[in-house]
Amino acid sequence: MHWYVDVLKKYAVFSGRARRQEFWMFTLFSVIISIVLAIIDNAMGSIVLGLVYSLAVLLPSLGVAVRRLHDTGRSGWFVLFPLIPLVGWIILIVFLASEGKAEPNQYGPNPKYAPAV
Repeated sequence: MHWYVDVLKKYAVFSGRARRQEFWMFTLFSVIISIVLAIIDNAMGSIVLGLVYSLAVLLPSLGVAVRRLHDTGRSGWFVLFPLIPLVGWIILIVFLASEGKAEPNQYGPNPKYAPAV
């Protein structure tokens, strides 16, 4: 659960690097919470909880995705690839799932070997 909270602590941080585990664990917890809220919303006959949650995690989600792209040595602007019809999401998922650069890059040191702050 600390992966989820750590990303929320960096609410709108778009600099630095994020490990694959940080990104995918945040995504997993976010999907689980969204499913639970969708079930509750469906039982109540509204969409308010899901909408509020989606808006609340929009910036942290973008932030961790940009930091994940930085870890692979790519610009954060690659997060806009889903705007390309048909193949944009596939390209972005491949970039997000690829191994980060072992050496320090222009976005900072490798988070896998960096000491915890």
